[in-house]
Amino acid sequence: MAHGTVGWIQVDTDDPEGARRFYGELFDWTFAADPNSDAYQLMTRTGADQPHGGLLDTGGESQNRATFVIVVDDVVKAVAEAERLGGTVVNPPKTTPNGLTFADLRDPSGNHFGVFTPPAG
Repeated sequence: MAHGTVGWIQVDTDDPEGARRFYGELFDWTFAADPNSDAYQLMTRTGADQPHGGLLDTGGESQNRATFVIVVDDVVKAVAEAERLGGTVVNPPKTTPNGLTFADLRDPSGNHFGVFTPPAG
């Protein structure tokens, strides 16, 4: 995926069954358990060979929202540039054991979004 493209959609909800039904019927998405999390399901567009997003069961502990996540070449650099342009950091850059690096931000108007760099390879 190229720098600056939407690479993931994150749906946080306190009603995962309702969200699966809504998005599944509206967009023909399917859902599968994430082997790394009991609270997370992977969303896949019918006919696609890999997931394009995730559905998080918040258990009511955080707000319901849908977040777009943008592919960037360098998460740390993107976070610094976002701050320079008036954005704020919600969750600072983090790298998972498999090499995925991500961060959560807000634009100057308060809209939540994310940035990530996929694992190498």
